[in-house]
Amino acid sequence: MISVKNLSFHYAKKKELFHELNLELGQGNIVGLLGKNGAGKTSLIKILTGLLYPKAGECQMLGETPSKRSPQFLGNVYFLPEEIEESNLRMDKHVALYAPFYPKFDHEAFASNMTSFGIDPSENLKNLSYGQKKQFYISFGLASGCSLLVFDEPTNGLDIPSKSVFRKLVASSMTDDKLILISTHQVRDLGNLIDRVLVLNNGAIIFNKSTEDISNQYDFVSTDTVPDSTQWLYHERGLGNGKAIVQSQGNLESKIDLELLFSGIVAHPEKFKTTAHE
Repeated sequence: MISVKNLSFHYAKKKELFHELNLELGQGNIVGLLGKNGAGKTSLIKILTGLLYPKAGECQMLGETPSKRSPQFLGNVYFLPEEIEESNLRMDKHVALYAPFYPKFDHEAFASNMTSFGIDPSENLKNLSYGQKKQFYISFGLASGCSLLVFDEPTNGLDIPSKSVFRKLVASSMTDDKLILISTHQVRDLGNLIDRVLVLNNGAIIFNKSTEDISNQYDFVSTDTVPDSTQWLYHERGLGNGKAIVQSQGNLESKIDLELLFSGIVAHPEKFKTTAHE
């Protein structure tokens, strides 16, 4: 569904952001694109959705070149940017105006999503808070029927209950013919939602693994469970026992600690080597 080969990109008069970047992602996945602020997440997303043009290499989405922005491509891709443009429309008027651009738009699903967030669609968008606007556009996107959904920092502005609703709606809307790509630096917000982890750092994808592979390869433990520090790939001290990542020993039950994993990958990428598609 996403195929990027030897992609290079830079902004005018600035150093190269991506150099010969490669990425393959298939349908049926909810992918977390993780990275610190300034890592290049938004730039990569804009290239994938046709809003920026690569300087070299190939980029294919749904079998099409995003930069050509064909009607068929645009009707099957929904992109929610972090910064939302101001609108003077009522939400129901917005739906009436923009839903026809998405041939598979599901009005019942949209109404259900809005109810889950507790939003009245007769309200004017200009009167909503930033978080409420995010809830509306998330509801719209998940009802769009698009095969590819791309969310850039979707939980920014959401309160804790709304983040929980977001995770539930994304999980319930997922089907085998979709790919949902969620970019964020707020790693904790993705919880158990994603099934593949990408880490972008300094313009390069330094980690790309399914959560199944992560569970099979690494254990997330307290440092008193595995006191031998030579086994720690990464660790953090805390109040009381510290936390560590170790190579899976096959006899420990552990839950993926996404924040700890992300910190470890960024701090010591050489210990978490991965291929473009694993």
